[in-house]
Amino acid sequence: MADDELEAIRRQRMAELQAKHGDGSNDQQGQQEAKQRDSEMRNSILAQVLDQSARGRLSNLAMVKPEKAKAVENYLIQMARYGKLGGKITESGLIEILEKVSQQTEKTTKVTFNRRKVMDSDDEED
Repeated sequence: MADDELEAIRRQRMAELQAKHGDGSNDQQGQQEAKQRDSEMRNSILAQVLDQSARGRLSNLAMVKPEKAKAVENYLIQMARYGKLGGKITESGLIEILEKVSQQTEKTTKVTFNRRKVMDSDDEED
């Protein structure tokens, strides 16, 4: 009987490990599917909100500055969800939105010079 019990415990433990291992891959697969659904939803909303020229400009911006393009996309999606957009946005409208986002995220650069105070060698005579 001890062998039968031991075999049952082994099978149960093996089933638990397989289930645990399987859940990890399913979880990862679920995350990938969720990301894909999210990107498809974003693209469909942007397709409804932007005309072709504006979508082209936004995709060009995404190649150069992906973080700024993501901020503009989020802004457009949020406005679309709250119903603040009246029709499709043209390229000139997108440019205005880009200027607003640029002003909000504008970084100022400050340069400071630290001059070393070293004895000047011009005072010395050879």
